[in-house]
Amino acid sequence: MLLAACTPGRDTGTPGSATAGTPAPASGSPSAGTGSSPVPAGQLTVAGRINAGLQVPWSTVFLPDGTAIISERDSALLRTVSAGSGTAGSGGDSPAGTLGKVPDVVPGGEGGLLGLALSPDFAADRYLYAYFTAAGDNRIARLRVDEGNGQLQLGAPEIIFTGIPKASTHNGGRIRFGPDGYLYVGTGDSQRREQPQDPKALGGKILRITPEGRPAPGNPFGDNPVYSLGHRNVQGLAWDSAGRLWASEFGPDVDDELNLIVPGGNYGWPEVTGAPHRAGFRDAKVVWPSTADSSPSGLEIVGDTAYLGALRGQRVWAVPLRGEFAADPVGYFTGMYGRIRDVSLAPDGRLWVLSNGQNPDFVLVLELPG
Repeated sequence: MLLAACTPGRDTGTPGSATAGTPAPASGSPSAGTGSSPVPAGQLTVAGRINAGLQVPWSTVFLPDGTAIISERDSALLRTVSAGSGTAGSGGDSPAGTLGKVPDVVPGGEGGLLGLALSPDFAADRYLYAYFTAAGDNRIARLRVDEGNGQLQLGAPEIIFTGIPKASTHNGGRIRFGPDGYLYVGTGDSQRREQPQDPKALGGKILRITPEGRPAPGNPFGDNPVYSLGHRNVQGLAWDSAGRLWASEFGPDVDDELNLIVPGGNYGWPEVTGAPHRAGFRDAKVVWPSTADSSPSGLEIVGDTAYLGALRGQRVWAVPLRGEFAADPVGYFTGMYGRIRDVSLAPDGRLWVLSNGQNPDFVLVLELPG
């Protein structure tokens, strides 16, 4: 059911507490880059809620006609929500349809069917890309999404990339096509602390590959898919208005991060976390000292504001970006909707936010500031 709009919850910096009113900067404020005002113009408001009956959703992409495809981590199902479900006044529950099941997914712990990405040439090639945990590794497949008899049909997977290390935790999983047409892949260290600092290993990296799964031309380490290293568990990827890549990342028990990614950059894990100004490592642009306030997952950038879903923090963070710097984050809806897994920009200009672990899970539709 699509519920009526409401005002945002004021962030007190304490998960679970929420009161109506104007959002305020988080307590334990992450490091800011400029001294400019931290509050984006206007406020996020709730336009509606789609009770789609989802089970542990992880990622959302939108087809050209506005249909949403959502991955479910544990079931390995690709669920669909029709265009218009997030329109105010549509009313009623909107149970998700099922496009199909991705074969050979082996869920367990944080592993399963994770990130999705739509081919930039989808109108011609019809490819949907999926990152998933298999029996021996994490891998990426592409599957055709065709239309016949008025229904979407899922083709057989073509595996394009294998060998990303897996574990019960720290599997990474976010994938996204960049403005350059190449596929960027966020991986985790899979509890193998020697991997993030090794440019020949795939764990604890952001990878950059062609749509066919080869290392992309111009990568910083030659014929190697690694684009940046020293990551613990990359969870979100997005580009700002100038084409700069940003990534959200889980810290250990401290120092969740929002990073500005540069080719060949070393972000420090496991040697350092946060922004210690250590020679040879890139400082995070935003640091949440307490992971209870964030555990940032999905990331979307609209204009020059980054929006992050927080799992432990149970809120949506808005971070104004100022060129290569970031101002103080502002939290919305703290504790009101539980854990937030993903934030995605819909074709109608609203944000779709996936809840996580609500059994069943839902889509929260947010109106961006005017």
